[in-house]
Amino acid sequence: MSSIKNIKSSDSVYIIAEIGLNHNGDIDIAKKLIDVAAEAGCDAVKFQKRTPDLCVPEDQKQIERDTPWGRMTYIDYRHKIEFEDKEYSIINEYCIKKNIQWFVSTWDHNSVDVMEKIGVCAYKVPSACLTDLDMLTKLSNTQKPVIISTGMSTLEQIDRAVQYFDKNLLSILHCTSAYPCSNNEINLNMIHKLKSLYPEHVIGYSGHETGLQISLAAVAMGSKIIERHITLDRTMWGSDQSASIEPRGLETLVRDIRVIEQAMGDGEKIIYDSELSSLEKLRRFK
Repeated sequence: MSSIKNIKSSDSVYIIAEIGLNHNGDIDIAKKLIDVAAEAGCDAVKFQKRTPDLCVPEDQKQIERDTPWGRMTYIDYRHKIEFEDKEYSIINEYCIKKNIQWFVSTWDHNSVDVMEKIGVCAYKVPSACLTDLDMLTKLSNTQKPVIISTGMSTLEQIDRAVQYFDKNLLSILHCTSAYPCSNNEINLNMIHKLKSLYPEHVIGYSGHETGLQISLAAVAMGSKIIERHITLDRTMWGSDQSASIEPRGLETLVRDIRVIEQAMGDGEKIIYDSELSSLEKLRRFK
């Protein structure tokens, strides 16, 4: 299994299965999703960690909505689906058992403190937090690997965020923050743009599209990290479910990424031993 600390030197694409909040606050669903990711051959699973009282805007807290658990206020709903220390301790032990890494996107300082106490191996800066300079400082101070997503951001905002981190600990993901994302708004050529702007950093792709083709194309374009949301069933409750990959699709994605890795080569033109018999039989002029 790849280590998030050596993505830069690894020849393998680091594949992240984002569980996010697709567990719907149920630790048994979370375990099943970890099983799916581990069995498919992913390198890591990623969750999202928020402190609802800090992250939910005041004017939205008391708005009522229908949920699978009945009608409740938005703040109560956010507490309902949020994992706390107890659940993340279970997740930590379960991921060790399954030999798969796990980490989180943190949305507030308190969430970073919780994760530091548990001992998470890395952090993700979600696109929504890319301009939160205090958060960038807090995560940089952990001295752990950090991955940033760049959805909803200008090149100037991306460049400012990059300056907060040690280049050896930072990876950058191209991303469009639409769920699901239309093909004509994915802009895969930004992968080449980021690689040219930040040649010392690992560049990858965080996809929210439906299907697998675009993520596979991102690998062929040189992405060293691929992140996709996963779900047990796209019809489940939750805002990210429809842009997620179901278990069979995840198995296919990982398999095809590994095939592309083998096929990429080193860009040097050579005559392979397997070609020699054809060379002898078919070439008329030396």
